[in-house]
Amino acid sequence: MIELDKVDRMILEIVQLNGRLTNAEIAARVSLSAPASWKRLKRLEEEVIEGYHASLNRKAIGLNVFAFISITLDTHSEEAMDNFEKGINSLPSVISCHNISGKYDYLLQVVVKDMDDFHQLGMYKIRRLGNIKEMYTGFSLKEIKRCPTLPL
Repeated sequence: MIELDKVDRMILEIVQLNGRLTNAEIAARVSLSAPASWKRLKRLEEEVIEGYHASLNRKAIGLNVFAFISITLDTHSEEAMDNFEKGINSLPSVISCHNISGKYDYLLQVVVKDMDDFHQLGMYKIRRLGNIKEMYTGFSLKEIKRCPTLPL
């Protein structure tokens, strides 16, 4: 884990909220010179910041269905799990995949245009990866909270 002081945390909070600010704007907000701010930001980009992204409204681009799919595999060998994970990584509609503890092995977050697309994804893309014993789906009826930032 990297050591972060108060100024580092301030910089991270700023870029989480607006990654398009210039170094001069960041420096002014944290009361540093531009070179000092740039040096800190570069270190944070190497060790903490994974990238800069635009946050999109999924419904505005036609992705109206958001679902959580819990999956249990038949076989839990390293090879079987690697094959499943590689297959999931190739599916753009799967926006998040976690290997979890408990009843299920994996929890997926998926977004698709409609229920027909969901059926295609579930039955013809995910199930065809093989080695799936059980799939359970819960659909998001209403998003209560979505936080693109991490607490610092």
